[in-house]
Amino acid sequence: MNWKTKIIVAAIFVAVAGFIGVRELKSSCAPTPKADAHEHAHGESEQHAEEGFGTKVCEDGVIGAIQDTLGFGDKPAAMPTAAPNEGDGHQHSDGEKAAGGKDEHGHAHGEGEESGEGLIKLSAAQIEAASIDMSPVTSGKLVKEVSVPGRIAINADGQAKIVPKLSGTVARVEKQLGDKVKVGDLLAVLESREMADAKADYLASWRAEELARSIYEREERLWTQKVTAEQDYLTAKNGHQAAKIKLDLAHQKLHTIGLTHDEIKALPKLSDEGQFRFYEIRTPIDGSVTARDIVLGQTVGTDREIFTIADVSKVWIEMAIPPGDLSFAKQGQDVRVEAGQQKATAKIIALSPLIDPETRSAKAIAELDNAGLVWRLGDYVNARLLSGEQEANLIVPLAAIQTVGGKSVVFVNEGGGFRARPVTTGREDSVNVEILSGLEFGETVATSNTFTLKAELGKSEAEHEH
Repeated sequence: MNWKTKIIVAAIFVAVAGFIGVRELKSSCAPTPKADAHEHAHGESEQHAEEGFGTKVCEDGVIGAIQDTLGFGDKPAAMPTAAPNEGDGHQHSDGEKAAGGKDEHGHAHGEGEESGEGLIKLSAAQIEAASIDMSPVTSGKLVKEVSVPGRIAINADGQAKIVPKLSGTVARVEKQLGDKVKVGDLLAVLESREMADAKADYLASWRAEELARSIYEREERLWTQKVTAEQDYLTAKNGHQAAKIKLDLAHQKLHTIGLTHDEIKALPKLSDEGQFRFYEIRTPIDGSVTARDIVLGQTVGTDREIFTIADVSKVWIEMAIPPGDLSFAKQGQDVRVEAGQQKATAKIIALSPLIDPETRSAKAIAELDNAGLVWRLGDYVNARLLSGEQEANLIVPLAAIQTVGGKSVVFVNEGGGFRARPVTTGREDSVNVEILSGLEFGETVATSNTFTLKAELGKSEAEHEH
């Protein structure tokens, strides 16, 4: 084959190769069919993986593709595109992501999360089981208070010191420390010679009076019939009067040492005079035995107390009021009393006009109801004199306020539970606090055991932040 023939064959080969190249180039530059809504991400990745020099020629031309392949191009590298929703491999629209997307922990985002923020879901049964009380927000009065120290003491008007009126030896003790007693209950029995003598004197006087009265009645009858002289009648009359006086004195002596009129009248009918030596000591008031200083076989006299009976259903609060606070105290004034968790209101019944030179304070006494026996004698208390009142537009109990994240909050009752709401507080007393902002009149808030709600709020926030 000569050189001319070789040139012709080479030209034909180049033409055929060019035709095939142009056809393949058109095929690779053809538009890719649009993926449906459920096209998988791995298919798209495979398509990008198959792109090569032909794709570059389609996008940048032959010269640009050669430069880019050899590293001489100035086109910036494309950023990698993250595959959408790698978890399930399905594509989602932007609208679907905004409306119902979830984070990596599975928590819902968007409007649903915002509406549930701070809500503690509790049923009515759970609220009752947690002893959470509720009340509406209202207007009210804040009380100006002056705090003074106090001590619980026995009510002197309801106390009895039992001192024997006769000396003797203790034969029986019927009541112990702390026992409750009623008027007339037997406390102890003494064996007393003085009691035996007093009863014996009464019986002798009783018999003498009986005899003198019978003589007087007989002489009176005879004198009326003109049988005896008037002198005999008058002598019998005087003798009866003297015997009666002596009997009355013996009766009063027994009554003074503790015997009742019925017990005295029953003495002549007693057959066992050996019981005359026993002296029974009984309580004059209702109450409880608060002190006992007597034991079996002990000899006691009339110079010391053997029992103290006190009615502790009402106690006294003894307060020491500094001179500067005396203007806030007056008789009949209410006093708030606190000792630990116990709280109550007492009323001033006495106020001393004198300043104690040792304590430099005036003594005031307030009476406090103690029907439940929760106040113990001798305990120290904090007493608050209620000296004035101030109006407030909105108030809630102090127990309704909790501190969350350094802010004061209350728990507002909503359908299905409580929502923590920040509030601004103002003035306060020992019971209520003023609300300046954050609440509206009539809204219902939790007023007791709110620390339970605070704990539940903390747990829900911790779970959300995980």
